[in-house]
Amino acid sequence: MSDDLSAPLGLTPSKSRWKRVPYGIIGFTLIAIMALGAVVWVAFFPDPMGGEPTTAVRIDRGRTGVAPTDVAVSESRKPADKDANGKPVDPATDPASARAQMPDAAVETVKRIGLPAEGQPLVSTPVARLIDKGKYGPIPKIGPDGARPVDVYARPAPRKPASASRIVLVVGGLGLSQTGTQEALRLLPAEVTVAFAPYGNSLDRWMQRARQDGHEVLLQIPMEPFDYPDNDPGPQTLLTSLSADQNLDRLQWLMARLTNYVGVVNFMGAKFTASDQAMLPVLRDLAQRGLLYLDDGSSARSQADSLAKTAKVPFVRSDFVIDATMTEAAIDARLIQLENLARSKGLAVGTASALPLSVRKITEWAKQLESRGVVIVPASSIARDG
Repeated sequence: MSDDLSAPLGLTPSKSRWKRVPYGIIGFTLIAIMALGAVVWVAFFPDPMGGEPTTAVRIDRGRTGVAPTDVAVSESRKPADKDANGKPVDPATDPASARAQMPDAAVETVKRIGLPAEGQPLVSTPVARLIDKGKYGPIPKIGPDGARPVDVYARPAPRKPASASRIVLVVGGLGLSQTGTQEALRLLPAEVTVAFAPYGNSLDRWMQRARQDGHEVLLQIPMEPFDYPDNDPGPQTLLTSLSADQNLDRLQWLMARLTNYVGVVNFMGAKFTASDQAMLPVLRDLAQRGLLYLDDGSSARSQADSLAKTAKVPFVRSDFVIDATMTEAAIDARLIQLENLARSKGLAVGTASALPLSVRKITEWAKQLESRGVVIVPASSIARDG
């Protein structure tokens, strides 16, 4: 029988037994068991299907790495020839027939340096003779046979009536967003020229996808704006404060980020493109490598047009930026303006970004463009040779 002398101080025998139960240890043990169970589940069932049966199917793209569904990059045409067995041949899918319709001099050029013919898939891997071993990786060069990247990597211009008005449309900023790049390549017509930023991930993979889809490719080169460094285009930006050698070193770093492009286009650069001293060495280097230069039309002070003649570099200048004001109404108005300019002059050039709104509006606008007597052509097809 317990009394105050045999019981611990301040406790009664009936309560002390329950207070000795280690509730904290028990709770911690339960949590540990649950965590261990989760780890075991993830280890044995790692896929999001929770262990449901799945299968993998290998798609054979052949030796070229291009699937049959990826090579239809030009307009379809009615068969115009017959083969040895008397069967109709479509020039769009038969290179020999396509070349037979070309002038003799053009056929010889195609055979000699491997220029693309309409209806052939665009090469999506670098052509060895057009690759120079640069300080930072492979960079473009003119081949020993005189072949230029601007010619070999070009998308052939479609054969259209001489009366058709032409538009060059360049959409830049690809490669920065994986989702945005995928969506742009999925939606944009193959005739649209695409420009990749040099800072994206998996650029070679995206370039191959763009080429297989039929797009001509440009590389964006960051150049100094007037409010630099408050407005910074990114690492390795070409600057007016650097020497020509320093800027050419940066240019090499940028060019090594991608392959299979026909030329470059400025990204920002109002201050840099306004400087003869800064721009001329860059344009001369591009000319020596067989690349074109496209001025995006964002700066009225750009001296690129006159300097391109001095540097003898293939040159294209955009008339204006389509999405400088990022609203549906403004983009629609600019696209109509671009179309009207093409009708009045026969040719118009516009640039835009790969933002979702811009891509969607351009895609909608382009669907009925040909029915209105206007065609989209690649940038290389209108480049003015210096």
